[in-house]
Formats: sequence, structure tokens, C-alpha cells
Amino acid sequence: MIKLSNIKKIYKGSGIETVALQGVSMEVKKSEFISIMGRSGCGKSTLLNILGCMDSYDDGEYIFDDVNVKRLNSIELARFRNKKIGFVFQAFNLINEMTAFENVEIPLGYGGVSQKLRRDRIHTLLDAVGLLDKMNSYPGQMSGGQQQRLAIARALANNPEVILADEPTGNLDSKNGIEIMELLCTLNNTGTTIILVTHDNNIASYAKRRITLGDGIIINDIRSDAR
Repeated sequence: MIKLSNIKKIYKGSGIETVALQGVSMEVKKSEFISIMGRSGCGKSTLLNILGCMDSYDDGEYIFDDVNVKRLNSIELARFRNKKIGFVFQAFNLINEMTAFENVEIPLGYGGVSQKLRRDRIHTLLDAVGLLDKMNSYPGQMSGGQQQRLAIARALANNPEVILADEPTGNLDSKNGIEIMELLCTLNNTGTTIILVTHDNNIASYAKRRITLGDGIIINDIRSDAR
């Protein structure tokens, strides 16, 4: 589904160059659950942003479902991202002035889904993450665990092929963290591809494949059938 070949990324500013990625190659198959680990500054968030078409790269090739991402213009890239990729962030990134229903509705609106189909889809998603009774609640009226489940519902709105999760349990206590990981496992078991960035070995252990980055390169890529 995804193929990265020799991806390189350098950040430049004030006469200083910072090498974030220096030749990353990897393939992701449909329905994989991958964790990406590494010390701060190793390039894991940069890699996730490139995978999510949120950041450009300086050299190499990124193929997603036979599409060369580099060849898409900004409008095509936005449509591609909205259709193919769902995002879950550590800070939830919900809109506090909107209800749970409205937060999930946003990507559906961008995707051109009709009003009637939107309502049915939102009800299904909120029910799947256990928040149907919170449909008219605002993020500020929810616990951290509920907000992250809402963020996952939003990420699933357009039936993406892959969910990219950046430290999704970082702002949660251990109980809520486990609940979020179990939810991600359930999604993966039903066919959703998940790529997760974390610094926590316990969280990484939920994945079926663990990639470790160091100084902008992959230093370990281990598959496990433990789950």
C-alpha cells in the first residue's frame, strides 16, 4: 500500500541545516499495525508527517496506492489526504466551540458527503467509540479519554486506508491509555492500517511491527505475532 524509497529531509534555518531523515526506505502493507520509536530528535515525527502528506521531503520517492505523492499539486494532495489518511494527535486537536457531532462532521464536509449520509455516518462512528450519548457535548465537557475517542471517530470519518497516530496516549492516564490502544487494536483487526509514533515501550508492544529510528535512519524493524 505504501512504499518509501530513500526519503531524505533537511530543515534549513539561520544558516543551520538539520538532517531529520537521511535515507529512509520502508513498505507498509494493508492492515499492518506499526509502531515507530526512537529518541527525541530521531526523525519519527518528521517521518509520520511525510507519511501523512503534511510535510514535504527533499529527496526519494513516496508511493501510496500506486500514486507518486510528489506529483500531486496542493489541491490534489489535500483531497488525497482527506480521502486516504486519518490523523490522531496527542493534543486531540478538536475544535472546542463545536460539539462532538460537529467535530466528526468536518472531514465529511470536506469530502463532499451529503447531509443525510453525514448524519448516519456520524451516529455510527460515535456509537463505535462509545460516545453516542455525548453527541451534543463539547470537548471541554469530556474527559481526556473521551476526547481522544472522539478524535479517533473524526479520523475514521471518511473510511481512510490508514490511521496515523502521534503519541495518542501521551496526555492520558494509564487506564485511558489502555482503552485507546484497545480501540486501535479493534480497528486494526477489522482491516484499518495503523502507524503509531510513541516513546513508550508498553504502547509500542500493541503493534505487530516495531520500527526504531536513530539519527534519521531505520536501525531496527521487527515483526511480532504476539498480539
